[in-house]
Amino acid sequence: MHVLISGGGIGGLTAALAFQKLGHQVTVFEQAHVLEEVGAGLQVSPNGMRVFEALGVTARVEKDAFRPRSQELRFGKGGGRILTVPLREASYARWGGEYLHVHRADLVEALGGALRDRQAGAVQLGCRVASYSQDEAQVFAHLDTGETISGDLLVGADGIHSAIRTQMIGPDTPRYTGHVAWRAVVPVSELGEHAPPESACVWVGSRRHAVTYRLRRGSLANLVAVVETKKAPAESWTATGDRAQALKDFKRWSPVIRAILEKAVTLNRWALYDRMPLETWSDGRVVLLGDACHPMLPFLAQGAVMAIEDAYVLARLVTKTETLGAALGAYEVLRKPRTSRVQAGARRNASLFHRGDPISQLATYGPIWLAGQLIPAFAHGQYDWIYSHDVTEMPDTAA
Repeated sequence: MHVLISGGGIGGLTAALAFQKLGHQVTVFEQAHVLEEVGAGLQVSPNGMRVFEALGVTARVEKDAFRPRSQELRFGKGGGRILTVPLREASYARWGGEYLHVHRADLVEALGGALRDRQAGAVQLGCRVASYSQDEAQVFAHLDTGETISGDLLVGADGIHSAIRTQMIGPDTPRYTGHVAWRAVVPVSELGEHAPPESACVWVGSRRHAVTYRLRRGSLANLVAVVETKKAPAESWTATGDRAQALKDFKRWSPVIRAILEKAVTLNRWALYDRMPLETWSDGRVVLLGDACHPMLPFLAQGAVMAIEDAYVLARLVTKTETLGAALGAYEVLRKPRTSRVQAGARRNASLFHRGDPISQLATYGPIWLAGQLIPAFAHGQYDWIYSHDVTEMPDTAA
């Protein structure tokens, strides 16, 4: 088959690699003129790393990544530790894979480089799939350059503002969640004694929380700091905000958080919107994956990994199922329950991290601390349903 893919981000490139590995020709259309992804870090848990292992790109992904020592839960004010979940060797022993922190640009370069090596000309830059049409035999991608490209399947991996999804089901109505996220990256060398711990650390507090971790072999500190805000800003990944406001939002918080806010050259301010589940993920020879069909809040660190899982399952089913229609139907049936559960888990964490008064904090975090002290395996077990999931080993009727 000739598979057309709209979007050269993490989901689109993973899909291209998966289809290419299974013998298909792929063409990725990316509107940017350089294959890169704005933003900063992301966490790739073992369920995502197993897909990269199956696609033969692990070494490329690991090259500039960082292996955190643990996951931690701490108080934002004072920094007291509530829970620690060991990673590194423990991650492989329990979940069968590495847990990595990766700069988004590094991951896009790793996946794009592997694709270029395997199929010359697979990525077309500076063009966007604006719309599509189809007949019984082919699908046609209409580019914003005026060109029309035909293929056997069109994959909409074009993100939260997907043009493919809009044509398929109409414009959506995103719901503002009441949360705004500050994002920043700062060299660790500039932070001195206030460098973040070598962990995936969630700092909790009243009506706000922050996440810190390291990137690029530990040389960069990544921050996502979320605060509840009534006024709804526009939904934008690249919008910036005022440093004074960021410091006000996290007044009297740990110097680890405040040092990153003070040193960051750019402070992005990202309004978080939620969306209702879609009734359908496909239309004839057109199918969605990743944020285009199940965008999720970042409070479970699984948005990118769900797109990675989608990509592998879709390519496998299209290759092994007798008809394309049956394959796309199976993909939706198999992936919807898992992605919906992850979406719900991310929404729950928004509340878990934002406990305000001392009584609710004690009622919430006290049992978590006690369980971590008395039953260390309990903490690991809370993530089994996410991290142990292996789409590369599952039968074609259950993914």
